[in-house]
Amino acid sequence: MAVQPEGTPCWADAMFGDLEGAKNFYGEVLGWSFGESSPEYGNYTQAYADDQAVAAVVPPMPGQEGQSQWCLYFASPDAAATAERIRDNGGEVLMEPMQVGEFGTMCLAREPSGAVFGVWQAGSHEGFDATAVPGAYCWAEVFTRDPERTDAFLTAVFPYRAKRIADDAIDFRMFDIGEETVLGRMLMTDDFPPEVPSYVNVYWTVDDCDAAVARATKLGAVLHFGPMTSPFGRFAALSDPQGANFSVIDVKTAEGEMPQIAED
Repeated sequence: MAVQPEGTPCWADAMFGDLEGAKNFYGEVLGWSFGESSPEYGNYTQAYADDQAVAAVVPPMPGQEGQSQWCLYFASPDAAATAERIRDNGGEVLMEPMQVGEFGTMCLAREPSGAVFGVWQAGSHEGFDATAVPGAYCWAEVFTRDPERTDAFLTAVFPYRAKRIADDAIDFRMFDIGEETVLGRMLMTDDFPPEVPSYVNVYWTVDDCDAAVARATKLGAVLHFGPMTSPFGRFAALSDPQGANFSVIDVKTAEGEMPQIAED
């Protein structure tokens, strides 16, 4: 795929203490195959769906051990300038922009409510080879306990236009780049245990949501929500055996009317 417009989710990776366990799990659940590890880049290992690069897994670096989580990267034409906007708008830069060989420049950051994300300035690696096909990235939502700060941060750092679902029963916003909706933001309710921090939830596309959930739970995943059919598809939220949250969605199986949208 070509370099994506600024603010578009363009890549995802995760650190796993048990790298082989992660490869086995996602290979079974999402049908991924894996390339050769790159020792010069900390054994970074790309995942493929039908020979299309869709994600990567990597063992933690010394001192970075902890619960695994998926990190979503947003496209930027200038990672250093994006890092400055992150700092200027109440975020924290966890890793200063760093060139990764010829592949591009990466930066890691935390938005004001605590969700960690990445910034990617493409070089030879432009991001996802495919999206919204089985095994590939489909969608993401920022789950936050402080939606006002998160919304203000996102629209200040990236060229987003915000809109919301016109329903008093739910606090959910979506962010557009041009005519394309690229990201969601959900308020974390009391249903979330207080020790769960804000995070970015990544949705992976599957052919059959129920079958994917069955494979995942058989391998030790925890099902948190669903499967449920919505106007956007049939989806479920899980955490993998190493604690990384993710969702699966079958976009072909949808029912119900699309929600009413109001511009902010």
